[in-house]
Amino acid sequence: MEDWVREIVDEERKKRNIPLEAKLLNGNYYLYRSTSRYDRAGRKAVKVSEYIGRITRAGVSEKARETRSIYEYGNSALLYSLSADLIARLQKHFPDRWQDLYALSMVRLMEPVPLKSVKDRWEKLYVSREMEAHLSPNTLTGILRDTGSDEGAQMDLFQSLITESKKLAFDLSSIFSRSENLNMAAKGHNADHIYLPQINMALAFDLDQYRPVFLKSLEGSVRDVKSLRKVLEEIQFDGILVLDTGFSSQDLAEIMSSEMKFIMPLRRNQEMIDYTMEMRSSFVYRDRGIRSGFLNRDSYRIYMFQDQMLMAEESSTFIKMIAEKKRTQKEFDSESIRFGKISILSNVRDDPETIYNLYKQREEIEQAFDAMKNELENDKAYLGDDDSLRGYFFVSFLSLYLYYSVFMLIRAADLTGKLSVKDVLLKFSKVYRIVRGNRETLSEIPSSVEKIDSSLGTNIFPKKLRS
Repeated sequence: MEDWVREIVDEERKKRNIPLEAKLLNGNYYLYRSTSRYDRAGRKAVKVSEYIGRITRAGVSEKARETRSIYEYGNSALLYSLSADLIARLQKHFPDRWQDLYALSMVRLMEPVPLKSVKDRWEKLYVSREMEAHLSPNTLTGILRDTGSDEGAQMDLFQSLITESKKLAFDLSSIFSRSENLNMAAKGHNADHIYLPQINMALAFDLDQYRPVFLKSLEGSVRDVKSLRKVLEEIQFDGILVLDTGFSSQDLAEIMSSEMKFIMPLRRNQEMIDYTMEMRSSFVYRDRGIRSGFLNRDSYRIYMFQDQMLMAEESSTFIKMIAEKKRTQKEFDSESIRFGKISILSNVRDDPETIYNLYKQREEIEQAFDAMKNELENDKAYLGDDDSLRGYFFVSFLSLYLYYSVFMLIRAADLTGKLSVKDVLLKFSKVYRIVRGNRETLSEIPSSVEKIDSSLGTNIFPKKLRS
């Protein structure tokens, strides 16, 4: 390589802070981003190159980009303004690819396009001018594999979040896959009773700070309580776990014999529930009257709650079924004692209202988890092996983290009944930034967007841009 070429490459390395190499082709020098990925079939590292531009004595003449002078500004500016904590953690644990991971997670949250279209979607955002992310389809494949194989860095990032947690909601779900390349996919138990190869997903969520702190794929044959035990072995957490109703009676016995602190709703047919329990206290949850009570049993407490509106709804539905000859009055008399009631088992003794609030919080989390699972179902055809899958799960975690950064603003403004995260991002996407040479201006800001910006306290639209 000629000295002048070496000097330019060295300068570009310092400027771009990414691995680069020069290639001599047909008498001309070209600059490439140089990375590698592990080829499982060949059992060796394989170089992956991404073309940047031609090297001349005047510098690097980059490949022609699509001419664009108008960019979506509001949506990416909002997310970026809330990302300082996440970016700092990514820079620490993934210093070589944090920009790629952050950009991919932002796109996944805004619009879950196929992986092959991520680059095009990213380049429509104004933030793409300020952050150098490499999102071509071939590069993305390598990024997902490399990230998935670096489980140590993932766990370090998760642990940095979990260390700050006192109460975690734990959720387990699964997706189905017939891919022969995914060793993780194995036939196992699931809530839908479908006997197909599946991949389990374990999610832990901080209920105090309202953010995800852990998301990992698990082998499909692992049953619920074993998955829970495995996660707890990997993380250092001694707070309270808020579980779901998906655990079997066998799992329940194992959980009760463990030393972990837990809160877990019971299925209505659990034998330990006493539906004649007295409920001597009450409170209001989101304009719904809730009666409550509890029974102490050894080191455990069974809490019972009766939602008065739910009781009336279930009673009315049952009476309609009697009128339609689908149920009988005798069945109503025996089953009505359960109407509107929810029972929670715990070895934590606290005020019933506090326990109920924790239980309801995890319901909100399940909704976001289900949305993420649906997006994964759409993309699983692009995931060729276990490392790619692990990498994709990590990006999904980052997207979920960004999602709750916005959701927390909506929640703090008491607007959850009127606005969703997707609503906010869609409305903010209608504010554009126009670039004309050295001058930049904002498009007209709709009054509805100004109102949301003010209500959330984000104030991301400057009155005047520098020219």
